[in-house]
Amino acid sequence: MKLKTFFFFLLHFYVYGEDIKHRPNILFAIADDWSFGHAGAYGCKWINTPAFDRLANEGILFNRAYTPNAKCAPSRAIILTGRNSWQLEEAANHMNIFPSKFKGWMEVLAENGYSTGYTGKGWGPGIARNSRGIDRLITGIQYSKEKLTPPGQSISKIDYSANFASFLNENEKGKPWAFWFGTSEPHRGYEKGIGQRMGKNLSDIDRVPKFWPDNDIVRNDMLDYAIEVEHFDNHLGQILQILDQSGISKNTIVIATSDHGMPFPRCKGQAYDYSNHIPMAIRWPSGIQGNRRVVDDYVSFADFAPTFLQVAKVLERRSGMQAITGQSLIDIFSSPKSGQVNLNRDHVLIGKERHDVGRPFNRGYPIRGIVKDDFLYIRNFEPNRWPVGNPETGYLNCDGSPTKTLILEQRRKEETKFWKLNFGKRRQTELYDLKIDPDCVNNLAGYPKVEKIERSLRVKLQKELKIQKDPRMFDRGFIFDKYPFVGDWNNFYERYTTGKKTPRTGWVNYGDYEKSPLR
Repeated sequence: MKLKTFFFFLLHFYVYGEDIKHRPNILFAIADDWSFGHAGAYGCKWINTPAFDRLANEGILFNRAYTPNAKCAPSRAIILTGRNSWQLEEAANHMNIFPSKFKGWMEVLAENGYSTGYTGKGWGPGIARNSRGIDRLITGIQYSKEKLTPPGQSISKIDYSANFASFLNENEKGKPWAFWFGTSEPHRGYEKGIGQRMGKNLSDIDRVPKFWPDNDIVRNDMLDYAIEVEHFDNHLGQILQILDQSGISKNTIVIATSDHGMPFPRCKGQAYDYSNHIPMAIRWPSGIQGNRRVVDDYVSFADFAPTFLQVAKVLERRSGMQAITGQSLIDIFSSPKSGQVNLNRDHVLIGKERHDVGRPFNRGYPIRGIVKDDFLYIRNFEPNRWPVGNPETGYLNCDGSPTKTLILEQRRKEETKFWKLNFGKRRQTELYDLKIDPDCVNNLAGYPKVEKIERSLRVKLQKELKIQKDPRMFDRGFIFDKYPFVGDWNNFYERYTTGKKTPRTGWVNYGDYEKSPLR
């Protein structure tokens, strides 16, 4: 036997032989549109999250976890591939075609001895097929047959925890597994008034972000959102009980997080702290040192893929995945420290390309940014475009809501303060001090006192984007506008302006559309 073949045999035996029983199970729990801070573990009083809090108490609570792109499909593509969205071609966009050459960690684990499955929302919206045109099991086999009577009209009928139990019952005993538990909550729309109907009070909310009016309409909207966050947490708690009863909690990694911020103006789909900063807690009793740790390292969604490959003992170079940008979180897992664990984890990159349609020729609103030392630097590449979509097509990169409609109605009454913050055009450069301005309402860009900070962040951002071969750094950013949309919303702007019937969705309020374009 040749030496090379012999060593390959040893590696194969190590991964698939006796050691297979010791590889951890992975439960990836991801809410749809849940903002940072909105959990009891972070001190929030108006949203009850006992299951998330339990994970934080028994594992690690992350204070600085970020998605590089605050929209469903691109954010989830980053999670799966370990690459930033500007490295993923079409998958940088929302409602896209996922390029077959970019493999995800769920697919790799399935090829390397794991059972894989999901319930609820996996990757999407978009199309993910292999090179032969066959739909990919990009988050495993679907388990969504079990149903329930939801507590609210707009909450999914999928019984997430029961579907996880079905997956677990079907799994071969002793075989490691990876399961994607993805709720559609707290995505829009909401049952109006469900928060108060289920016992919450407007006074429960300790603060309303400075970029919204503080009134009963907004507070009611926030309480309705809270109920849907709690629905996610309720099923997370049931799943944790199933793990306990099955006796497999000790060697199961549980990650609880969100794909991006809440579906409100200036949050989801944008690039502020309420957009990309997300809640995250991780528990792994047999693999994480110490309990009740609070970690301040900057971590990115791109860090998940290399982490899961490492714990599953799959060599990255043998995974078939494109070169991964993220860094494994094992260094944090293996340290007993709280606070800043790894001094090199001192920043994250963020950005966006084309999200929802609503501009001429379906163009996007390209942004790149960096968060470092509690400063957020943003570069808007096309400041002449409307950042949330054109007014006459309803600002469609912001889901319809009572809060959105209120702010648009205020503008029509010439009360423009909140409209400017949420929907108005922006300067090319933005800089925010997150310690004193977490709502990102005071743009410091251009101020002499922060000139050095602004320059340093700009240089670092550009340097890293060039290393990552971001087309925006090489005058090729136009390619993101040319990738096709998929789904009913294709060519929305042209359909609207020609008077053709537009598709209806549960989170679009057609009263938000301006009767004519604004300047």
